[in-house]
Amino acid sequence: QVQLVESGGGLVQAGGSLRLSCAASGTIFSINVMGWYRQAPGKQRELVAAIASGGSTNYADSVKGRFTISRDNAKNTVYLQMNSLKPEDTAVYHCNIKTLPLGSYNYWGQGTQVTVSS
Repeated sequence: QVQLVESGGGLVQAGGSLRLSCAASGTIFSINVMGWYRQAPGKQRELVAAIASGGSTNYADSVKGRFTISRDNAKNTVYLQMNSLKPEDTAVYHCNIKTLPLGSYNYWGQGTQVTVSS
């Protein structure tokens, strides 16, 4: 079992910045992928950014150049630095940890609300 605890969400004006953190605990495999997904009202959950334990990253086109994902393997923690925020970034942001190929080791955090006002 894995527990994911997110923090750092909140209300910010357009153009502002926020930093999300997600700490994982429990059974953590050394080779994994941690990521951030978001879900806006009435929309499907979508990938924002992901980072493998080796450091390779993947970003949604909509956040490239504005968001940066990073991780501290010693702390089993993943971060999402969000700059130049836009109202369309408003969503609940969920942390995820999984191994590939995707199987039963696939866990989600409760989510943290990010609201960007115009």
